Amino acid sequence: MISPARKLAFGILRRVAAQRGHASDLLASPRVDRLPERDRRLAYELVLGVLRWQRQLDHLIAHYSGRSPDRLDEPIRIALRLGLYQLRFLERIPAYAAVNEAVALAKHYGPPWGAGLVNAVLRRAASTPDEHPWERIADPIERAGVELSHPSWLVRKWTADFGAEEALALMRANNQAPPVVIRFNVLAASTEEIARALAREGIEIEPSPYVPGAYRVRSGSLSPNSEARQRGWIYIQEEASQLIAHLVAPEPGMRVLEICAAPGSKTTHMAALMGNEGMIVAGDRHLARLRVLKQLAERLCVRIAYPLVFEGRGPIPLLPTQLFDRVLLDAPCSGTGTLRRHPEIKWRLAPEELSQMARQQEALLHEAARWVKPGGRLVYATCSLEREENEEVVGSFLSTRSDFHLVVPSVAEAFRTESGCVRTFPHRHGMDGFFAAVLEKNFAPTP
Repeated sequence: MISPARKLAFGILRRVAAQRGHASDLLASPRVDRLPERDRRLAYELVLGVLRWQRQLDHLIAHYSGRSPDRLDEPIRIALRLGLYQLRFLERIPAYAAVNEAVALAKHYGPPWGAGLVNAVLRRAASTPDEHPWERIADPIERAGVELSHPSWLVRKWTADFGAEEALALMRANNQAPPVVIRFNVLAASTEEIARALAREGIEIEPSPYVPGAYRVRSGSLSPNSEARQRGWIYIQEEASQLIAHLVAPEPGMRVLEICAAPGSKTTHMAALMGNEGMIVAGDRHLARLRVLKQLAERLCVRIAYPLVFEGRGPIPLLPTQLFDRVLLDAPCSGTGTLRRHPEIKWRLAPEELSQMARQQEALLHEAARWVKPGGRLVYATCSLEREENEEVVGSFLSTRSDFHLVVPSVAEAFRTESGCVRTFPHRHGMDGFFAAVLEKNFAPTP
């Protein structure tokens, strides 16, 4: 028998590998939600843990099998990763259980010879739990890449951008499970009512030291069937993501445009800050993702969000001459600031993609600027750590746009960069790595 958690984790890892699926989306499914709490937690741990530590696990596979993991059948490779992850990282799981269930997975899903190989490799690994074969790698970049499970090109880049100590600390933080962070939805219930509901479920929270209205879950399990979640009283949203709405600083009655708005986390947050007074045009190029945004807005009692198919270029349908008090460009990016939550990104991203994304981001920023009224605010935000997608995009924009100037926002000093922008880091602030620049459009000079 294969336990439900391991079977489900195996299937999700296969889909991530073969179909370029996103682990977080696949884990947020009714099939996972129906699992008992213990199995659901294990499935999450196995999927995200294997993806975080994939490079180190593959190095161990090569060491104990004498074969390149790339030359193994995919079911065998995934069964080995699951078994090795449990042996190396999960102290509460007995070695025999990790080995036996990985062998069962290989026997059920792999070729006839696979189960024997999995059994032999994992038994060798179990007999030498303190062996670290990567310590014999001479190149420090390669050694760090294997030990901390990041691609070498990214290790090299971050070492050059942030320094060796910062890069190492960042990679260690990326391999830690992030805290669960929520915000209270005051459009649906009062703060007191929400706090009582969480207390009834045994959820203990503490306010964020940095972001107003954000709460970290200290203890308790916030299950998908939680009363507060089901009724739309709380919303799970990462701390740095919540910070962006505060930088936009929308006020009741304002007209707001968000470009690349789906799935709606920031849209619904801005609506709450506006007290459901005003208008938010939530533009996105993907109709399916806009449907998700619409459903979220309804669940969170948001009445002022208007989803619109709009990819950020050309005229806005139905509103070709409308100007806005606030414009948020939540730009498509590499996502390197979210590797704690989306570890598969680091195995898919290629270095040449950064410059390609930067060109797209700069074009979108120029388009977004056309919708800002004089005296209005434009916020450019990414969940990337890369200068190419952040400071360099904003610098290039400002070098050609004398009608905009950079505004230093009122945020914690720890977030401010020398240039007056905003950066957050997993290893410094315990939150995802985001970047934001607040730009203001000048009033036309008086003739």
